[in-house]
Amino acid sequence: MNSAVVTIQTPRNVLLNGILLGPSKPNTVIVWVHGLGSSLFSKRAIAELLVDETTAVLLFNNRGHDVVARVGHVTREKGLMAGAAHEVFTDCVDDIEGAVNFARKMGVKRVYIAGHSTGCQKSIYWAAKKRRGVKGIILLAPVSDWAAETYLKGKKKLVRVEKVARSYVAQGQRHRLLPPEVWPDILDAQRFLSLCTPTSVEEIFTYAQPGKNPRILGSIKIPVLVLWAQKDEFADRPAKEIAHWFDTNIRALHSVIVIPKVGHSFKGGEKAVVTHIRRFIAA
Repeated sequence: MNSAVVTIQTPRNVLLNGILLGPSKPNTVIVWVHGLGSSLFSKRAIAELLVDETTAVLLFNNRGHDVVARVGHVTREKGLMAGAAHEVFTDCVDDIEGAVNFARKMGVKRVYIAGHSTGCQKSIYWAAKKRRGVKGIILLAPVSDWAAETYLKGKKKLVRVEKVARSYVAQGQRHRLLPPEVWPDILDAQRFLSLCTPTSVEEIFTYAQPGKNPRILGSIKIPVLVLWAQKDEFADRPAKEIAHWFDTNIRALHSVIVIPKVGHSFKGGEKAVVTHIRRFIAA
């Protein structure tokens, strides 16, 4: 399989590392947006199965890669602070736009975005802001982080931590890390508020908030494929209920499919995932 190490320069001059798998002159490119704290290598098994004579996959590290990291910048010698602990969610628009522009410069007309986990929120948010240049969005395990953390740690715990995070922000310390005795994961104040509060712009998949209008998701006009893991360990309710919520609230042409017997990573279900993605991009 052909592969090439690439550097993506975003519109705001951030430099992101990537790997292009597949032909150098493809007809179709799938831009892969990894999840929180993950990296361009996280779903390479699926990416490699997607590659063929006419299809390439662009894997890249977005600003949420690993836990604490730095990304390069054209004019800043030391780069920018990043990683899952420090990234600012809305910067995902710049990251994904850079990757989509990279694919366009290859002369490719058929570009798709595939997000996994928190990469799903980023993909939809980008599409809501840009609405051009891609043929469709693929969402793999689009879990609400707020719903997941509420399910795993309890609502009272989140409310207590929110007070600490908001106090840091009020003191002008939005990138101050939460103490481990307050929150076990390494997150700064603004990142916690983005991930773990129900009114955050990042809370796009609002299936845990009955009656709330998922405005951003509903604004998407291009086709969407949702692949949900039947045994997703971060789900707070049965897969069928969440699948129904997506089917009801996506207004664009879409398909929602539950992959049986797999967890959040889709381990063991890679071939099924690839089969559904191939059908989607062939339509």
